[in-house]
Amino acid sequence: MRDASRLPDQSSAPRRRPDAGSVAQLLAAALWLPQAGLVAWAVQRLADGGGWQVVWVPAAGVLALGLLRAAGEAWGLRRLFGRARAELSALRAQVTVALASRSPIDRARPTSGAAASAIAEQAEAVLPWLVRYQPVRLRVTVMPVVIVSAVAWFSWAAALVLLVAAPLIPLFMAIVGWRAQAASEAQMVRQGQMNGFLLDRLRGLVTLRALDAVGATAIRLRDSAEGLRQRTMAVLRIAFLSSAVLELFSALGVAMVAVYIGFHLLGHLGFGTWGAPLTLGQGLFVLLLAPAFFEPLRELAAVWHDRAAGEAAIGALERLVGQGQPLPDAQADAAAPRPVRSTGAVTVAVRGLHFAHAGEAPVFEGVDLAVHSGEHVALMGASGSGKTTLLALLAGLATPDAGEIRLGDRVLDAGSAADLRARIGWMGQRPHVFTGSVTANVALGRPALSTVQVEEVMRFAALDTVAQVHPATPLGEGGAGLSGGEAVRLALARLAVHPDAGLMLADEPTAHLDAETAARVIDALLALARGRTLIVATHDPRVAARMHRVIALGADPLKEAA
Repeated sequence: MRDASRLPDQSSAPRRRPDAGSVAQLLAAALWLPQAGLVAWAVQRLADGGGWQVVWVPAAGVLALGLLRAAGEAWGLRRLFGRARAELSALRAQVTVALASRSPIDRARPTSGAAASAIAEQAEAVLPWLVRYQPVRLRVTVMPVVIVSAVAWFSWAAALVLLVAAPLIPLFMAIVGWRAQAASEAQMVRQGQMNGFLLDRLRGLVTLRALDAVGATAIRLRDSAEGLRQRTMAVLRIAFLSSAVLELFSALGVAMVAVYIGFHLLGHLGFGTWGAPLTLGQGLFVLLLAPAFFEPLRELAAVWHDRAAGEAAIGALERLVGQGQPLPDAQADAAAPRPVRSTGAVTVAVRGLHFAHAGEAPVFEGVDLAVHSGEHVALMGASGSGKTTLLALLAGLATPDAGEIRLGDRVLDAGSAADLRARIGWMGQRPHVFTGSVTANVALGRPALSTVQVEEVMRFAALDTVAQVHPATPLGEGGAGLSGGEAVRLALARLAVHPDAGLMLADEPTAHLDAETAARVIDALLALARGRTLIVATHDPRVAARMHRVIALGADPLKEAA
């Protein structure tokens, strides 16, 4: 697996080497010079007394160059869009991999709402940044130099006017642009916050209704939406301001060139040329090039907001892949799953374990723990004593700061984590239900699992008695329509289809369940754990009483409970 701690270089590649699409659009823009020359030549010939027949050749040339210019711009745009879409897909894929490579217990993990907003919505701002801003940036670098050189060939005074007006535009646009980028970043942060708030409240809609808090939630959502509207309008105001700055200075520059050419052709201004005065055709050629000189800058103003939004989106994605608590094998090369070597119960040995969440006090300092093969152990302790953290460390979902975790005859580290996880069954506090059928939620991507096997484990977990749950029944994201007890039974079914699990880890399996449902869950869990090692984190003394041994967390050292 590639290092996912930073974004790929695709997004910045157009800065280092222009794409062929950008070059094609640049060459298409440069065709205006010969077109302007043909138009000026035709007007000069008409002024010299020629008839309409003298303009057919220049007109045909202008038409041919116009078609070539349109074709070049169209081809360049198609190529740019295809390349930009591919780069954006690769960027999203790497951000997704980076998020998936972080431990589920990482306290610095971004909320799912903020991550979804950045990847799905905010990342789209990268596309116009690549398709529109980067090609315009190349044209701004090249075309003004080419045009001012062509103008200077005929009139150094007109070229001087353009050179004086040109630097003022990027200067004021840069000043406006700094504010635009800051406003775009603030807007994206506000958008991510609102999306995270909305997703969180949608997940807890049943609770909100039970507490009669829907009205208060709607008021907060309305306030959040109003804040986002104000941020968006601030960005638009700055975008309009940058366009106004450009139009002001470009209009002044073109007007000054037009005034000079007009008075020069009338004979009132005799300076500014290289000796001979300008002819009508030469003056017209200069006048036609003057607006084209500012055209790339005008295009830059039009896409200046795309630059600010694109760079703000890149910043939002960079924050998603910031340093955090990685999985032990996050940097390992991806490989096909290797077969499990044995299917017996797994012994657990922990020696000198040290672990702390970033910026917090240590959870474990020099902890030792031993669980025998086939033993059933309950971990008990106050909230915050580290029960869930210890299970995550044993499951290879986080990397200890120091110490050794040995499962069976192998040390749990980056090289062995993937293999050892294949021998671990996990049951979390809140089993996540994905959008899909019941079969897909039980199988979790195991292609060899048949419908018959799914039906068997559903009977084992007593899901066959639930009217709305059948193998082909579609489930909503988060288990919409399932009660807490039914979601726990679904988690039991997931464990039951994992025959190679020699170690089973369960985190609060009876939390928030009534006594009858909790008894059924623990009976099923113990039935699954026959001949396997079972470690259960629990507050429930009834669950602890069914285990072989109880270990109290929060004591130093760990001690067995009475």
